[in-house]
Amino acid sequence: MKKIIMILAVVLMCGTANAQEQEQEQAQQQRPKRATVGVVLSGGGAKGMAHIGVLKVLEQAGIPIDIVTGTSIGSIIGGLYAIGYNAHSLDSMVRAQDWSYVITDKEDLSRQSLSDRRKQNTYLFSTGLTIGKKDLNAGGIIKGKNLAELFQQLCVGYTDSLDFNRDLRIPFACVATNIMDNSEVVFHSGRLPQAMRASMAIPAAFSPVRIGDMVLVDGGLKNNYPVDVAREMGADIVIGITLSGKPKTAEDIGGTMSIVGQIIDVNCVNKYDENKAITDLYMNVNPHGYSTASFTATAIDSLIRYGEEEAMRHWDEIIALKERIGIDSSYHPIIYHPLRPQVMTEKQYVTGYTFDNMTPQAERFLRQKFHLQKTDSIDAKLAQELTTCMRMDLFYQTAECRLVPDKNGVRVVLSAGNRKSVQLHAGFRYDTEEYAALQLGLDIPFKTALPVNTDITLRLGKRLMVRGDLTVHPRSFTRPTLSYSFRRNDVDVYMDGDREYNILYNQFQGEFIPINFDLRHFNLQLGLRWDFMHYRNKLGAEDSPQVTLENEHFLSYRARIAYNSEDSWYFPTRGARFNAEYAYLTNNFAKIDDRDADGNIMSKKTGTSDVSANWRMSFTIGKRFTLQPMLYGRLLFGTIVPPVFGNTIGGDWFGHYVEQQMPFAGIGNMEYVDKQFVAAQLQAQQHIGGNSYILIRLAGAQHADKAKELLDRRTLLGAQAAYYYNTMFGPVGATLGYSNRTKKPYFYLNLGFEF
Repeated sequence: MKKIIMILAVVLMCGTANAQEQEQEQAQQQRPKRATVGVVLSGGGAKGMAHIGVLKVLEQAGIPIDIVTGTSIGSIIGGLYAIGYNAHSLDSMVRAQDWSYVITDKEDLSRQSLSDRRKQNTYLFSTGLTIGKKDLNAGGIIKGKNLAELFQQLCVGYTDSLDFNRDLRIPFACVATNIMDNSEVVFHSGRLPQAMRASMAIPAAFSPVRIGDMVLVDGGLKNNYPVDVAREMGADIVIGITLSGKPKTAEDIGGTMSIVGQIIDVNCVNKYDENKAITDLYMNVNPHGYSTASFTATAIDSLIRYGEEEAMRHWDEIIALKERIGIDSSYHPIIYHPLRPQVMTEKQYVTGYTFDNMTPQAERFLRQKFHLQKTDSIDAKLAQELTTCMRMDLFYQTAECRLVPDKNGVRVVLSAGNRKSVQLHAGFRYDTEEYAALQLGLDIPFKTALPVNTDITLRLGKRLMVRGDLTVHPRSFTRPTLSYSFRRNDVDVYMDGDREYNILYNQFQGEFIPINFDLRHFNLQLGLRWDFMHYRNKLGAEDSPQVTLENEHFLSYRARIAYNSEDSWYFPTRGARFNAEYAYLTNNFAKIDDRDADGNIMSKKTGTSDVSANWRMSFTIGKRFTLQPMLYGRLLFGTIVPPVFGNTIGGDWFGHYVEQQMPFAGIGNMEYVDKQFVAAQLQAQQHIGGNSYILIRLAGAQHADKAKELLDRRTLLGAQAAYYYNTMFGPVGATLGYSNRTKKPYFYLNLGFEF
């Protein structure tokens, strides 16, 4: 009953809103004829957020807006305003976006598998390549995939080919530049998201938009302040907004980006003086040091405020303009419904699906994976999941989901570009223990009915690694995987903070995982693994018992469970992370050999059981402070425990140098501990700026050869403090720690993602 009442209330509200709009439009038509008002919004990248502040004041003053024209960011703000977003809706919308994601080509993996999310937080750079075919989406550092997707979502109902003068709520036009003949292109019709994307395609930064024989880039190169376009559309009075600070001096031009910015600024003066001269009310917002790339929350807040302040300085002129327009204080222009941003979350009834430039196998895959035959509605989240799946699982270079209005709802049009030949990944890191390391990844899809791909990974550095994975992507969530890897491990082993020895060995590993359920937050793997250790050299402490130089091989049965609902890979503020693994280690499928000092087999013993787990949760107190308790440990059972698989601790991450390594506050590098190890850690995380974090860790642990002796040994204690800055290149920061095992300060510097 409650649901029925809620539905009736929503219908009544929508009907009332539509009736009010119709009454306003009828009243508007009955008023005496007045002057037509055009608003012109210039380009300027992130500085264009100031346009929203100016629009707020114009609405407050009761100024009608009959025509909107814009270039670059002005085309985006103007285009959205023209389809019904009022200034306050635009304010809410731009603040809600994760611009660090929107202005990149990263995939939105928040709803994808754990393995895909892990890969995104490992590599700095990722791009798809289509070998043998020209990539028509190339030509810029950023292809603008996420921007285009955002425009599609924001313009729901206006994504099909339209006449911008007739079909939008406010007549609209935007400007782009055709680099084929250096001509100005004015969009009065077409697909609105595509027109906006073309108008803001800054050369070299964003890939151009190709329409027919035209290759379109940022319209600012020809007409950054298109007052003349508004006049041609019939504007009697023009209100114009530009975005520029003090002119730059030679001393201000230093780095590459400042040089590129100056070149663009100089070229954007085309027609500026002429257009300024025919502006009735001209306002210029000084961005006060913010640049075209200032998309931080602080910058957006400041720029919107600067726009409001600039408009308020012209308040008397704005009010005086009413008389010229032919309106009085009783006039109230139509401010279109403030509910427009609900297009990001509201569900649209689906009348059918169209698959464009896709194989029948790909269409069948999408229909079955997302149960499209049973899905009768769609929202922005599902649209994004569909396009991400088309790129990730089906390996299409580009993917688009358009909602085309139909009689009783919308028709979903899924359009795909060329299939990728390969997906290239690259990552780089530096730290004070291993120095520089480079990791490259190559995903190679097979053109089969069922998606299959090969993932090749190469790590260059002190620890060399080559790995190949063959993965099947069936329509269900399981992904059977066959992998083979080679590792050249060059490991320094420490004892109580001092280096004891260095061991160099090759590890050959093959693994078959027939059961691999890889879901959004959960991953379950069951499989069989083979390891062969070829020991090459051991320097220092030759009599150390940890590792001998006898080559050996192992067969193990493994079960792994991983769960991760954290909202950030490195600096979470909510959610939980849990990992557990059980392995039964043998060298003959059932038992393990007991050898004497000369390597001769004396007897066969029961295999080694390896049980490990870690569990962390995040609790946010206030807006910026987070507590993260964690329990973890590894227990080894069996008469024989191969030293190469013994327990090790040290560093900040699990499995950094060797797979069984566990972190411990205040201890760097890697140190061996006894077979039974359990630990607890409490981390306090303080978010102190846009991307700055202070981390304090306290840890305690017990270890012994037998579980019953755990409490008989001295407790290991450690503490460390760290400062990190979260960048697009990965976490950058330094750690200072101390433990009662090493009894000396520990300093660690990290630059980049962990791998």
